Amino acid sequence: MKPINNLREPMNGFTHFIGIVLSIIGTIFLINSSLNPYNLNHLIAFSIFGLGLILLYTTSTLYHWLKLSDAGILRMRKADHIMIFINIAATYTPVCMIALKNNLGWTLLFIIWSIALSGILIKIFWIHAPRWLSTTIYVLMGWMAVVVIIPLVEVLQMQALIWLFMGGVFFTIGAVIYALKKPDPYPGILGFHEIFHLFVLAGSFSHFWMIYKYIAILN
Repeated sequence: MKPINNLREPMNGFTHFIGIVLSIIGTIFLINSSLNPYNLNHLIAFSIFGLGLILLYTTSTLYHWLKLSDAGILRMRKADHIMIFINIAATYTPVCMIALKNNLGWTLLFIIWSIALSGILIKIFWIHAPRWLSTTIYVLMGWMAVVVIIPLVEVLQMQALIWLFMGGVFFTIGAVIYALKKPDPYPGILGFHEIFHLFVLAGSFSHFWMIYKYIAILN
């Protein structure tokens, strides 16, 4: 048990360590799909998406596992929250570059990354911003996809839209749990934060599957 005791938040880190492993595997599959046959647009979009996932889960794992000074924890907390913005924007990237791939797609991509940059600046200079503010921005960014739902319906199979919607629901439920800090049945083992992490994993998988199964097959 001693190695576990050396970790700051063992279960929180473990849940997202699983995310690292799955993200690396998923990214390999996505990049491989862009190479056979070779498609530069797919390669760029999938690399950004995969990197976003890997950075998110790696940063989160380190943040929750490492025992650091108060200043070190604050720096890692900033990085952890920043990666959420990056991951949301990275998830939009294949949708905008491949599924939409027109002026609308590029416009949405620019808007999403601009919001992500704004969120990053907030986290850098106002890390103690109210929890509800960050959560609201995360959720609104995620659900901005509804503004392009009609074009997406025209190019994606219904199953893809279901996975897209499911991912949004998982992330939203997780965000609400994170904001309310409830339910919190077994703090430190399966408390609100661990439950939040599990919903994040479910949301990430839903969006990965939507991209791998239904967007990767598009030209």
